[in-house]
Amino acid sequence: MGIMDIFAQLEQNRPSGGKPQYLIAGLGNPGMVYENTRHNAGFMALDALAEAEHAQISRMRFKGYTGEVTLDGIRCLLLKPGTYMNNSGEAVVQAMQFYKFDMEHLIVVFDDISLPPGKLRIRRKGSAGGHNGIKSIIELTGSEAFARIKLGVGAKPHKEMPLADWVLSKFKPEEQKLMAQSCADAAACLRLMVNGRTDEAMNRYNA
Repeated sequence: MGIMDIFAQLEQNRPSGGKPQYLIAGLGNPGMVYENTRHNAGFMALDALAEAEHAQISRMRFKGYTGEVTLDGIRCLLLKPGTYMNNSGEAVVQAMQFYKFDMEHLIVVFDDISLPPGKLRIRRKGSAGGHNGIKSIIELTGSEAFARIKLGVGAKPHKEMPLADWVLSKFKPEEQKLMAQSCADAAACLRLMVNGRTDEAMNRYNA
């Protein structure tokens, strides 16, 4: 890719005027101690998307860190809540209220222990399924009607292990490679979903 191609790509991905059309929230826990842990799969996916789009998620707003990307002409606000997982809804609701997003324009990316690393699943709506971050969003928005991308992080190795210990454990090197692929797949899903092609994303990427 030549230098002019790089400038052209940067210009194409530059957010346009006006407000974002979608809120994409990736869930996780802030702080270096939580980096590359299973519970931070949502953060990892947003970071991968931002890197691919030559953007940064660094502006402190809405009790978290935000950035903007334009995906095939659709302007999107990226949000990584800084409230810790159990209070993710506080950051999401602040952003939704500020920009007057409706539930149809919210997409949440988060970890799922029922899927192996490298796999993902898209859902248009649903219950919290035991995930505290999703539970917080549902409680504070009063709705389950938002799209989500679940990133597999693997099941507990044995029943006796506390769930908190498992989701706060770090990925093994071989799992990190699988997660890099699922994060890239999640970015591809998001491009389709914000352009009204959720069925196509589900058909192509759902585990």
